[in-house]
Amino acid sequence: MTPRHVAVVDLGFGDAGKGTTVDRLCARGRAQGRPVHAVIRFNGGAQAAHNVVTDDGRHHTFAQFGSGTFTPGTRTHLSRFVLVDPLALAAEAEHLRALGVADPLGLLTVDRDALLTTPYHAAANRARESARGAGRHGSCGMGVGETAAFALAHPDLAPRVGDCGAPRLLRRRLSAVREALSAEFGTLRGPDVEACVAAFTGFGRAVRAVEGGYTGELLRAGPVVFEGAQGVLLDEWHGFHPYTTWSTTTFAGAEALAAEAGEGVYRLGVLRTYTTRHGPGPLPSEDAGLTAALPDPHNGTGRWQGTFRVGHFDAVAHRYAVAVCGGVDGLALTHADVPGRVPGLGVVRAYAGTEPWASPVPDLAHAERLTALMSAARPVVEPAPSVAQWPDFAAAELGAPVTLLSFGPRTGDKRERAVLGSYYSPVT
Repeated sequence: MTPRHVAVVDLGFGDAGKGTTVDRLCARGRAQGRPVHAVIRFNGGAQAAHNVVTDDGRHHTFAQFGSGTFTPGTRTHLSRFVLVDPLALAAEAEHLRALGVADPLGLLTVDRDALLTTPYHAAANRARESARGAGRHGSCGMGVGETAAFALAHPDLAPRVGDCGAPRLLRRRLSAVREALSAEFGTLRGPDVEACVAAFTGFGRAVRAVEGGYTGELLRAGPVVFEGAQGVLLDEWHGFHPYTTWSTTTFAGAEALAAEAGEGVYRLGVLRTYTTRHGPGPLPSEDAGLTAALPDPHNGTGRWQGTFRVGHFDAVAHRYAVAVCGGVDGLALTHADVPGRVPGLGVVRAYAGTEPWASPVPDLAHAERLTALMSAARPVVEPAPSVAQWPDFAAAELGAPVTLLSFGPRTGDKRERAVLGSYYSPVT
């Protein structure tokens, strides 16, 4: 039996179209009378940038809110695996309100145990990345990695969402973060602790914090879409270290949350018809001509991430992503219009040398060896299939059917090709 819950994960380096895929799943479910009850975020933090363009032209870059928010009745839940930035979340809520979402914060629940990202984490993140000089890792500069690292080093001092309802505890933990990071980096830019306490306690009053069991309630109440952040090739354990994120970007978090409620998930992997990455690190199929021919309106050069780079569709790298995920049930193929309008687009089905191989256990030494391997890889570029042949080509290369095609940025630019979850039906 196909699970009624769908988990959406990027099988590349991010930016493949997770947000627009989630938006389509939610809009389609409502149109069919089987609405998605909630979007659950299960990794990452405020550095996520999932672009959604509605059919009436509204555009929002979803970071912490679920990308199904434009569909009436769709809630967002931030699980314990998400690193929550209250200040960034408040700004995102204001933009959504300006776009017609009446009460964004009223649609939101947050696990009390989720870590808080503070301005001090962000300042330390930028200081550390600046100190790397030419050896930058391509951080987003939002403090997500520093949040995770501090919590690992100081588990009893790391502020969490539940602390926003306890000002004395919150003040003590925010002070500890600022003092520890200032000792390492010097005086950090940002608000003083009292101002931060005021802002975070305001967040605590505006947003409903819940216990961990609430996720199970959501799953039992109706169909849920789990929305991942970043991409599998940036995974903290399986990505190409050190050009990775401090987050598990496979299906693991979604599956753990579902299993706690005795539920399963349909694994939907998202990828473009060409391979991209933002910032430094290996991109074997990179082609300067494609980068010039395929500018992305929502992914330019960022101060911290660096440039947006484009390469031919790298089936080798995407097969590796599928392998470390333990397989996928279906594929969402975005930018399906590109092969028909970019004559130089190719595909890579093999390297002239060793392919990356999946490690059965998390192993950073193995990930570093893969980085060297991928940096030296010599891809064999072949002509790309025709637009009509792409679904069968991708399915053959990655071992799963293409169940959704996207031909443009808007919600209505998507086409379903098969049953996707029990609340989905084929479109003819």
